[in-house]
Amino acid sequence: MLKDAKYLLAYVAPLAAYLGIYVGGAWSFGSIYVGFVLIPLLEFLLPGSSRNLTPEEEGRKSEAHAFDLLLYLNVPVLFGLLWYYYRTLAAGGSTGLEITGMTFSVGLIVGTIGINVAHELGHRQTAHEPFLAKLLLMTGLYMHFIIEHNRGHHRWVATPADPASARLGESLYRFWFRSVSGGYVNAWKLEAQRLKQLGLPAWHWRNEMIWFQLIQLGYLSAVGALFGWNMVVFALAVAVIGFLMLESVNYIEHYGLRRRRLDNGRYENVRPAHSWNSNHELGRIFLYELTRHSDHHYKATRKYQVLRHFEESPQLPQGYPASILLALAPPLWFAVMDRRVREVEAAYS
Repeated sequence: MLKDAKYLLAYVAPLAAYLGIYVGGAWSFGSIYVGFVLIPLLEFLLPGSSRNLTPEEEGRKSEAHAFDLLLYLNVPVLFGLLWYYYRTLAAGGSTGLEITGMTFSVGLIVGTIGINVAHELGHRQTAHEPFLAKLLLMTGLYMHFIIEHNRGHHRWVATPADPASARLGESLYRFWFRSVSGGYVNAWKLEAQRLKQLGLPAWHWRNEMIWFQLIQLGYLSAVGALFGWNMVVFALAVAVIGFLMLESVNYIEHYGLRRRRLDNGRYENVRPAHSWNSNHELGRIFLYELTRHSDHHYKATRKYQVLRHFEESPQLPQGYPASILLALAPPLWFAVMDRRVREVEAAYS
């Protein structure tokens, strides 16, 4: 159906990054303009939608392969963009403004169609989709995410044990350090636990974390060999921007929300009230429905095109892009969000 084609809009951001490299000048910030100027402005003006699909619509969309193809296409789009970016920088002649703009613009795409699409594919049960997820995560030097997120975050979300769940009163910048370092360390621990259950030592050739480090070093080496070793610095730069974009999303998704510890010592089951959501249409499209995050935690294998709104889900005051901008100014973020956290706690205590 025609309305299903709305997800083609998600390609506007990478297209803007391509055009930014081609046109140059102030336009080199192409995807930044789309992600953090155009989308927040439009979401401020346009109403959101809490409508859920009918059972018939959900069944049809769940089986439609076109939605999967839209995800797969991001692989050549992203690697093509990185090739164009490295080649342009290696050719020389770019101004400092253009280098900065291209780097932030490409870094944003590494975080959105790279890591975010990898997040969706990494929950799939087929053989090829987790492989594509790891390929996308490689560009952000964040391959460990598929371990820590699937086996760590989804188990411990909204508890002190989860580094990707922001604490009440914790600034975005402090969270970046805690989540990045904590997630990486947790991934090593989780992989060691998996191997121990198989009767194998942690330092074994089947340890995926070892392979991930080697693959990422191979990626950086390939960039250096193909485009010049100074390009490795830019490969690192776009990766850091990309994974900090992911962590910024993590920050706003669970800020201040906590699961209660039960009398038996375990935490209550994850509920819709443990994730911040947004029904703003553009953000939902550009992030492949990531903003309906409560349903993702309810059933991680549910495909993006059929994620649901829950009345119990707490709503952000604006969409994800505008919320990230707000989080960059901690006093403003605390002033807006801490009250909302207390309201959610009061409603579900």
